[in-house]
Amino acid sequence: MALPPAHPPTSFIPPSPAALQGVRVIEMGQLIAGPFCGKTLGEFGADVIKIEAPETGDPLRNWRLIKEGTSVWWQVQSRNKRSVALDLRQKEGQDIARQLIAEADVLVENFRPGTLEGWGMSPEELHALNPGLVMLRISGYGQTGPYRDLPGFGAIGEAMGGLRHLTGEPGRVPVRVGVSIGDTLAALHGTIGVLTALYHRKVNGGQGQVIDVALHEAVFNVMESLIPEYSAFGAVREAAGSALPGIAPSNAYPCADGWVLVAGNGDSIFKRLMEAIGRADLGAAPDLANNTGRVARVEEIDAAIGAWSALRTVQQVLDVLGAARVPAGKVYTAKDIAEDPHYRARDMLLTQQTRDGYSVEVPGIVPKLSGTPGTIRSSAPHLGDDTDAVLAEAGLTAEQIALLRSKGVIQ
Repeated sequence: MALPPAHPPTSFIPPSPAALQGVRVIEMGQLIAGPFCGKTLGEFGADVIKIEAPETGDPLRNWRLIKEGTSVWWQVQSRNKRSVALDLRQKEGQDIARQLIAEADVLVENFRPGTLEGWGMSPEELHALNPGLVMLRISGYGQTGPYRDLPGFGAIGEAMGGLRHLTGEPGRVPVRVGVSIGDTLAALHGTIGVLTALYHRKVNGGQGQVIDVALHEAVFNVMESLIPEYSAFGAVREAAGSALPGIAPSNAYPCADGWVLVAGNGDSIFKRLMEAIGRADLGAAPDLANNTGRVARVEEIDAAIGAWSALRTVQQVLDVLGAARVPAGKVYTAKDIAEDPHYRARDMLLTQQTRDGYSVEVPGIVPKLSGTPGTIRSSAPHLGDDTDAVLAEAGLTAEQIALLRSKGVIQ
């Protein structure tokens, strides 16, 4: 099937070769954590072969808002991937999967621990076939430990990792961040692990290895001083709304038409902030010259900033604080992002042509590499778009492929 052209960023010519050109990834995960890793690797040139269940495919195809029968989220999560519809519950499907993995560099999976083992694809069995295989395993609680067999989703990882306890207003129900941040953090940690293992294999002569990422550990890894403070002082950090506890001033402040975020917690920044809002007296106070003193008087400082901002619009506040070189920003909605010139100037809003024939704006690629930047080479596939091509590359004949399709092993 010919692919509609993807619209690449306009600020560079797609690199040749891409940074990860020649790296083949078998993606056996679904929904968010595993596939987000595959997405990232694919954007930098890896050949990502996504194995999906026949008939249904990845459930993300039907999540959230649907256009032309497919989620628009799918158009982002699965760009630059090839779809193979393969029934892994059947022995012949497992045999084909092993054949594909034997020629791959990376396997990404986010099944419950033990699932691959039940299909005859344990790390030991796969490394016997392919000693150089880098195997990323993302799960709720990891491949070991007393909780390994419990079901786990990103939301549960966020709770166990300590994040949910800190989100929301004090004394009220813990709230989610608004996106599946636990899954995405696990995916990014997994991506780091894959690239590290590939480097070790290539540069240090190492063999393949298993990367074990637990959702709750990926969240816990970004929890900053949470545990050291408990260890040293017995302090249990609590939810603080929009404030940044122990660092002042940093909060959301009311305006006449919305809210503005202000981060005036640097010593010199604080002085400029106080001068800008007409409170040079606070800026000059000796006990507020450093963060420790400001934290002790944070309610007074926040009240002063809030009283000033409440009389002005968000844009007026941003204009004043921008001129004073104080970090500040409004709370963006999707509409704000779509209309922001800075996003467009940095190629963070791209038009992507889908295989259903319509165009949709999608997020650009992060991070930005100067020499080998990421690209959108192909749009997200329909289920099984690439089954025949991938199996032919693996050495199967047209007759063998037709027989497998008649048995329901492939689609």
